[in-house]
Amino acid sequence: MLDFKRVWSKESTMDELIVGLTSHDMRALTDEMIDTQLKLIADCVDADVTFQPEDSGANDTFASNQADVKLSWTLGHVVVHVTASSEESAALAAELARGVENHGRSRSEITWESVSTIAQCRQRLEESRRMRHASLDMWPDAPYLDTRYEPWPGMSLNAVGRFALGLGHDADHVGQLGEIVRQAKAVRSK
Repeated sequence: MLDFKRVWSKESTMDELIVGLTSHDMRALTDEMIDTQLKLIADCVDADVTFQPEDSGANDTFASNQADVKLSWTLGHVVVHVTASSEESAALAAELARGVENHGRSRSEITWESVSTIAQCRQRLEESRRMRHASLDMWPDAPYLDTRYEPWPGMSLNAVGRFALGLGHDADHVGQLGEIVRQAKAVRSK
């Protein structure tokens, strides 16, 4: 997996992290990430999906409901969130790769409350893998890597960088996913 720590700490740039990566590499990195997430939830049962973990650091500044800002995320919530974020990055990357200037967000996220079974989590992860692969199939053989935009000040991205940003977001939630699974299994084993 790509190690984003130096990018997040601003010791390195996204361009330095992704130098030489191709759409084929992005496909392999996607598979590695999805496989990692599936492995983390391999032994989970339906009760684990809606289990409410303890998370003293919960702070969802983007929550649409003020009451949910400090809500600890369930396993289902994390799966829905990370897949939507990576799919958005993949869709935006496909446009950049085709030379289309960024024109806003491209996000679709199902409600996390609608995910209550482990089968749904696995299905959502596999669906996301398929969608991300499909977005990479939209890249031309010679992508327009000079087409860039700034999702926030100081972060200029081309198509590879935008796709990688989604993987970085996934990576940021892997530990959270593992901790939810750990807590859920501990409660289940009592």
